[in-house]
Amino acid sequence: MSSITDSEDIQQLTQEVISLLKKLIETPSFSREEEHTAALIQDFFRQKEIPFQTKKNNIWAYNRYFDPAKPTVLLNSHHDTVKPNKSWTLDPFQALVEDDKLFGLGSNDAGGCLVSLIATFCYFYNREDLTYNIVIAATAEEEISGKEGLEIVVPELPEIAFAIVGEPTEMHLAVAEKGLLVLDCTANGKSGHAAREEGDNAIYKAIQDIDWIRNYKFPKVSPTLGPIKMSVTIINAGTQHNVVPDTCVFTVDVRATDQYTLEEIIEVIQENIQSEVSARSIRLRPSSIPMEHPIVQAGLKRGRTAYGSPATSDQALLDCPSLKMGPGHSERSHTANEFIYFHEIEAGILQYISMLEEVVTK
Repeated sequence: MSSITDSEDIQQLTQEVISLLKKLIETPSFSREEEHTAALIQDFFRQKEIPFQTKKNNIWAYNRYFDPAKPTVLLNSHHDTVKPNKSWTLDPFQALVEDDKLFGLGSNDAGGCLVSLIATFCYFYNREDLTYNIVIAATAEEEISGKEGLEIVVPELPEIAFAIVGEPTEMHLAVAEKGLLVLDCTANGKSGHAAREEGDNAIYKAIQDIDWIRNYKFPKVSPTLGPIKMSVTIINAGTQHNVVPDTCVFTVDVRATDQYTLEEIIEVIQENIQSEVSARSIRLRPSSIPMEHPIVQAGLKRGRTAYGSPATSDQALLDCPSLKMGPGHSERSHTANEFIYFHEIEAGILQYISMLEEVVTK
């Protein structure tokens, strides 16, 4: 295999990964059911004579001249999808082409990103002039924040110097991403008959706590992500109309920033409300990359905009500087008749390559 060195070869590689994307679209890959798309990605690497490793429905591969003495860059995106909603009028599993558009489930989120990163990896695969190693990881269970996706791949990898996570951002630079903390809170009271002055109403206690959650502002505000946002999204209490409830359970959705650890956020909340607080997970942490990082600067030089993303992705599972960036538009994700433009994929591949050329080559 020779390395890709000119625009003609890049165009050929682009067509090869677009063909892969069409196959991925036509192969259902709901979260935890990605074995068939995993097989397609493995076949692609076999055809390219690129060795790869697997774990569950995850696939990863290293550049040909991997050197343990060099730092490593991770290129990552996911091949699982959500289930199609009822508003689809097209066949979600048909890779339908109309002019510059490719329709199909997962085309935008995140198939276009994934195949663009695979093309980028193939471009650098045979290069001997790299100052970094490059690893590509096509991972599972991103759409459900599952524990058998990127999370089980990272321990298998060398230390990662920085990562590019492929999600549709119109190739702008998401230099920070909010983390997610889901809290189950229980207000405890004492039951009694509603007709008499009996009991201690747990709903009233919960209301006090919910009011605090609604109005509290964490003092430190992130320059890229803004303030922490807390929202009460579920509440449940009572068994019948004439019984004062002794418990009231409510759920809080917390979108965390890089100004506080998740543990610090929990501590502040526990100190200020009466209810018991239980975190479902502290896995999905906020992430960021310094504005002065060379890969960010490479993007800014190319006219891209840096911003903070409110949405959570597999970036939350990485303990290294990471940049979220990819072709496609976030607003198309999880929508009926999802699509991506071919020109977005083509431009995405060129931007990935040109940015990395500036950072990982001599």
